[in-house]
Amino acid sequence: MLDPVDSLKKINKDLKHSGVRFKTGPFNIAVTSNIPSVAKHIHHFYRHYQKITKADFVDFHVEVNSVGGYRRFYKPQVTFVFDGYEPFIPLPIEQAPAMFEWGLNWCVANVAHQYLIIHSAIIEKDGRGLILPGTPGSGKSTLCAALVNQGWRLLSDEMALLSITDGLVYPAPRPVSLKNKSIQIIKQFAPNAIFGDVVMDTLKGDISHMVAAKEAIVEQEVPVKPALLVFPHYQENSKKQLIVQKKSRALMALGEHAFNFNVLGDAGFDCMANLVEQVDCYDFTYSDLESALSGINSLV
Repeated sequence: MLDPVDSLKKINKDLKHSGVRFKTGPFNIAVTSNIPSVAKHIHHFYRHYQKITKADFVDFHVEVNSVGGYRRFYKPQVTFVFDGYEPFIPLPIEQAPAMFEWGLNWCVANVAHQYLIIHSAIIEKDGRGLILPGTPGSGKSTLCAALVNQGWRLLSDEMALLSITDGLVYPAPRPVSLKNKSIQIIKQFAPNAIFGDVVMDTLKGDISHMVAAKEAIVEQEVPVKPALLVFPHYQENSKKQLIVQKKSRALMALGEHAFNFNVLGDAGFDCMANLVEQVDCYDFTYSDLESALSGINSLV
């Protein structure tokens, strides 16, 4: 492995010219960028990922570059481009690392239709997969970050990739994204966890990413059989309630979290119905991290 300083310099140079290529789960990614903070982000979070060569097939060719012209002098901005298409409006250049992560999420959600893609965290322990679907504010990423610091394996904190052919969930581990109060909560809960810089004042608030454990990267090609489906709901000052959910209700709720359900049609419905049939389903309300963890751990 290169000296950390030389490694960062090399990544910065490669990003500007030939690009950096790496693998996460089933996806091969090639990225170019002329922004130093993106080089720092990739060096910090992805330098241990498996590198791929120019001869390997690439799923996502992405560019994260500063906007040219006069704007770069008085209001620097960043753009995200996927195969020549720009899906987002430019953002302040300080948000470039976050935009890189959001852009990769967009690529997976809009292209990887060999999977039913569920907006959820997915982790594993003792061969049992736990799916945590959730809307912003439900606490899924905070729960995910805490549990992976208790020995669970991270598959993803954003998307469960449920194969429509074999019903297994396939990993695509990347940094865990935390927002606002959750950043400090996890830093206090897991003082040995490694974080990146805090990106301030995004549309989602303050953002910081937690490095994925090396174990998750080493096992990034090992799928897991789903065993638990838990819908988390953070409610301040509420009592902990872990309630068995009817299969029919779980199926309807899960459909609201599927990114590409309308694209897959009948195949997507069958895949989702088979998932709900084989897992234990719960609705989970909690008000603090301690009660949340005790509730999840009681299931295993």
